[in-house]
Amino acid sequence: MSTVTAYAAPAAKAPLERTTIERRAVGENDVQIDITFVGICHSDIHQVREGWGKAIFPMVPGHEIAGVVREVGPGVTKFKVGDRVGVGCMVDSCRVCDNCKAGLEQYCADGPVWTYNAVGKDGQPTYGGYSQKVVVDENYVVRIPDGLSLDVAAPLLCAGITTYSPLRRWNAGPGSKVAVVGLGGLGHLGVKIAHALGAEVTVLSQSLRKKGDGLRLGADQYRATSDPKTFEELAGRFDIILCTVSAPLDFAAYVSLLRTDGTMVNLGLPEEPVQIVLQSLFGNRRSMSSSGIGGIAETQEMLDFCAEHGVAAEIELIRADEINDAYERVLASDVRYRFVIDTATL
Repeated sequence: MSTVTAYAAPAAKAPLERTTIERRAVGENDVQIDITFVGICHSDIHQVREGWGKAIFPMVPGHEIAGVVREVGPGVTKFKVGDRVGVGCMVDSCRVCDNCKAGLEQYCADGPVWTYNAVGKDGQPTYGGYSQKVVVDENYVVRIPDGLSLDVAAPLLCAGITTYSPLRRWNAGPGSKVAVVGLGGLGHLGVKIAHALGAEVTVLSQSLRKKGDGLRLGADQYRATSDPKTFEELAGRFDIILCTVSAPLDFAAYVSLLRTDGTMVNLGLPEEPVQIVLQSLFGNRRSMSSSGIGGIAETQEMLDFCAEHGVAAEIELIRADEINDAYERVLASDVRYRFVIDTATL
């Protein structure tokens, strides 16, 4: 066991505060990682505030972890001391169900062991990346290519794979038209990745306030959803709509923008129930779907793709003592486009 400094929420809706936690000793197949940077995901805020249901406290959030290998167990074959590595949203799974065998560990039949706010196979709570170190089984660690700086790579471990996986699943590429709803932490990477895949990309945002950024990041069009003409002029246009917002929408209006056999993929998870008008799907065999992160192999594929195509997160680097202020700014949409904590400031 080792004691490390971390930032934790002591109770639901409480401000995060500096504390210490215990990390397990390095086991046979474990990798101990010195965390250098960790992204702040909107889901961190949902869970700290119990927006998605009862949670485990004290909670150390953080599942966009980038760092350097400090120690490896005797059975580790994939990594060595000094390697640049990352850890995303999960740190274990059953490994034997059909989904795990297919590389879809995020859909493990028993449920994956999440990086934080979960209970590991040892019966102990998992603690996330707002900390100095983490110990993870090598099978749930990925390599960060040299072409990516660790600070801008960290958000790829959640926001990057969350957008990359559905774009690949629904065949975004040359000749396809993709719309990204919302230009935030997820959306800005969705634009970059869809553009790098060769798709025609349109951002759908409430206003044109971020239009310059959207076009710079790779969007071909940027349209305001507050303008009724947007829905009239873009009707039946898109093959894929990635919805990255965590708020209820007029889903029927967005579905009307899909071509025949088009799919709207929901990546944001509103805390309240939403309504879907089934008639909006009926006319052109349109689909409403969702997607959750990606498996370990696909996450590595995503990182390699991003390094090859120069795709990285747009970040604002902060000190650990700025975390609570950063949470409020995320809720106010006052970040362009991902906060990343410099863990040297813990």
